[in-house]
Amino acid sequence: MHPKDCHPHGEFCCPPARAIVDPPEYVYRDFFHPQIVPVIHPVEIINRHHCVPVPHHIFTFTCKDVCVSSEKKHRRARA
Repeated sequence: MHPKDCHPHGEFCCPPARAIVDPPEYVYRDFFHPQIVPVIHPVEIINRHHCVPVPHHIFTFTCKDVCVSSEKKHRRARA
C-alpha cells in the first residue's frame, strides 16, 4: 500500500472496501400530453306553436236610396 493511502498522521490504513450498491431509487418525471376526447352534447330544438286570438274588426256596409220630397212640411199647431 502506498503511504499516501493512509491517514495523514501515519495511523493504521485500511485497505479499500468493496463498493456497496443500494437498490435503485426511482425518480418519476411525469409528462402530460393533450388527448382530444370528443364530448357530444345533444340539443333538441322544439318549436312550439300557440294560437293567440287577435281581434280583426270587419265592418259591413249597406246602401239605401231614400226619396226625399223637396216640399216643406207644414207644422201642425198643438192643441
